[in-house]
Amino acid sequence: MTEDNSRYRYLITLKLYRDADFTCGERQGCIDRFENPVTANVFSSNGAKVLSSVYLYISFTRPLIDTLKNPCLAPQAQHLEVAFYTATIELPPIAGGYYVSSQRCCRGEKLSNIYDSEHEGSTYYTVIPGIESRPDNNSAYFDRDTAIVICNAMPFQLDYAAYDEDGDSLTYQLCSALTDGSSANESNSTTPPPYNTTVSYIPPYSGSNPMGGSPGISISSKGLITCTPDRPGKYVVTVCVNEYDPVTKQFLGTHSKDILLTVFNCQTKITAIFPSVLNNCTEDPSLHVPITNSSVAGYTSTYYWTFGDGTDTLTDAKTMFYHQYPDTGVYKVKMVVNPGLACTDSSEGKVFNYPGLTAGFTSSGYCRGDPILFNDTSSYVYGNITSHIWDLGMLDSIVTPGAERAMRYVFPKGDVYTISLTLLTDKQCVKTVSKNIRIYEVNPYAGNDTILARGQQMVMQGSGGDFYSWSPSDGLSNPNIAQPVLNYNRDISFALRVSNQQGCFGFDSVHIKYYTGPEMYVPNAFSPNGDGLNDHFRFIPVGITTYKFFRIFNRWGTEIYSSTDFRTGWDGTFKGAPAPVDTYIWILQGTDFNGKEIMKKGTVTLVR
Repeated sequence: MTEDNSRYRYLITLKLYRDADFTCGERQGCIDRFENPVTANVFSSNGAKVLSSVYLYISFTRPLIDTLKNPCLAPQAQHLEVAFYTATIELPPIAGGYYVSSQRCCRGEKLSNIYDSEHEGSTYYTVIPGIESRPDNNSAYFDRDTAIVICNAMPFQLDYAAYDEDGDSLTYQLCSALTDGSSANESNSTTPPPYNTTVSYIPPYSGSNPMGGSPGISISSKGLITCTPDRPGKYVVTVCVNEYDPVTKQFLGTHSKDILLTVFNCQTKITAIFPSVLNNCTEDPSLHVPITNSSVAGYTSTYYWTFGDGTDTLTDAKTMFYHQYPDTGVYKVKMVVNPGLACTDSSEGKVFNYPGLTAGFTSSGYCRGDPILFNDTSSYVYGNITSHIWDLGMLDSIVTPGAERAMRYVFPKGDVYTISLTLLTDKQCVKTVSKNIRIYEVNPYAGNDTILARGQQMVMQGSGGDFYSWSPSDGLSNPNIAQPVLNYNRDISFALRVSNQQGCFGFDSVHIKYYTGPEMYVPNAFSPNGDGLNDHFRFIPVGITTYKFFRIFNRWGTEIYSSTDFRTGWDGTFKGAPAPVDTYIWILQGTDFNGKEIMKKGTVTLVR
C-alpha cells in the first residue's frame, strides 16, 4: 500500500490452489487449470460497487509436492500447485472502508465434507479499513505454502501462522468456507458484502469441525493446526485470522484461507514378493540372472537379498536387477523387506540357472500337396532339448523327440499358417518361437468334357495358375496359354499342366468328342429306377451354342418339366412324386454355332 494526499494505492494479491493431479473431464463449470486473468470487485461497506471489475493476472505459479517416505506405510504423494495473482488499484479513504472480493463457481472436485462440492462456489475477500480506523493498513496474510501427506488414524500438525507487516495482533479460528452466492455454473458472480453465505457442509462436518478426527482438528493461538483424522477423503479446511491494532485493540478485519487437505489411507501389509521359481532360460549363455521385486512396501523400504552362492546385497530399489552366479545350478534365494524393523516380511525361492537356450527353425517347400520340411535349428548350451511340440496352425500338434531335428507335413490347402515350435528341456526351461509361412497352391481346371460338331471351333477353358501347357498340342492355336482355340475334327483327350510362379503344379484333363452336326440327339426311352443307368432323360447337343427351351408334356398337355440344363435332364418326377409309366411329348429349341435356329420335337417312353 502507498499513499498520496487524497488516494491510496493498494497492491491486491490473490493466491489460488489446485490439486495438480485432478482433471475435470467433461463436467460443466469445472476448472482443472488456473484461469488467467481472474476478476475481483470492489464494494463500499454498504454494498455499493465503486469500481469496474479489476483483472488480476498470474505473476507466477509454484508446485507444492510432498511424498510419504516411510518404510512401513504405503507410498503416497500430495501434488498441489499455487498461483499468485496481482493487480494494483487506487481508492480514496471513506468511512466504513472497502471490501475487495473474488468469486466463482465451482470448486470442481468431489469433497468429503461439502455437499455437491463440484457445483459449490467460493468467495475470497479482504477488508480495507475506513477513515475512522487505518485506511493505510496492510492485511495479514498466510506466507506459508506447503503440501503435506496426511495419513488416516495418524496425528499430524501443520503450521498455518499468518504474517502482518504492521506488527498487528493476530488471533486464529477455524471458520466456515464461503460460497459465491450465485446460481450454479456461473463462471463469476459479483455478490456484494456482507459475506456470510457458507457452503453446505455434510453432517457432522462444519466450519469449526471440517474433518472430524480423534482428537478432532483444532488450531492454536499461534496458528498451528493439529488433528488425528479418522476417515480418508478430501476436505476443505478454512482458517480465519483476525487482525487487531496492538495499541488501541481496535478490530481491523478478518482474512480467511481455504486449505485443501487430503487424508490418505497409508496403512499397508508389508509383503515380500518375488518369483518362487525363476528359470533362467535366456538365449544369452552368461550366468547373470534377472531378478524382479514385486513386494508391497513403503517408499523408503530396504530389501536384503541372499542368493544361495555365498553372496548377499542390500538395496532400496524395487527395480529389476541382475545377479552374477559363478556357475550353473539350482540356488536358494531369500529376500527380507525392512530387515531390523517391526514391519518386516520375507520370502524364499529357487533359481534354476541354466541359460543359453535358443529356439529357431527353418522351412523349405511352398506347395500344397507336397511335404513341407521343417528343420529345428535350436540349441542349448547348458542343457538338452528333450522334445519338440510343433503347432502347425491345424487342430492337433505334432510332438517329436529331442534328437529328431526334422519334421515333414503336407498342408491340405494354400494359406498363411502360423507355425510355432515349443522346446521342452531337461532343465525345466520351455521356449517357443513362431513364424508365418505361406503355402501356395494351384487349382488346375481344363474345362468340362464337351461334344462338338465337326468343323466347330472351341475356346479351351483352362484356369487355376500362372503357366499352362496342353498336351498333345494337336489342333490348338497355342498349347502354352490358358485358353487356346481348338480347331479339330476327331475325338481327342487333352492333359493340362498348370503351375504358378513358386513352382507348384497340378494336372487336369478334358475329353472332346465330335459328332456329325450341328444337331441335338434325343433318346426315345429312359428308366428312372435308381440303378445308375439311363436314370435321366436329357438331350445331347452337338454344335449348339445357346438353348431357348426344353419342355416335356404329358398326354393331356400338362407341362411337367422345363429346363435348358442338358447335363442334368428330367429325373422322371412331377411335383416331387414319380411320374407314371407312359409316353411323353418333348420339344426343344436352340441356336447352333452358325447362328441357325434348330427346333425339334418327339416322344419319349418312361419305363421302370
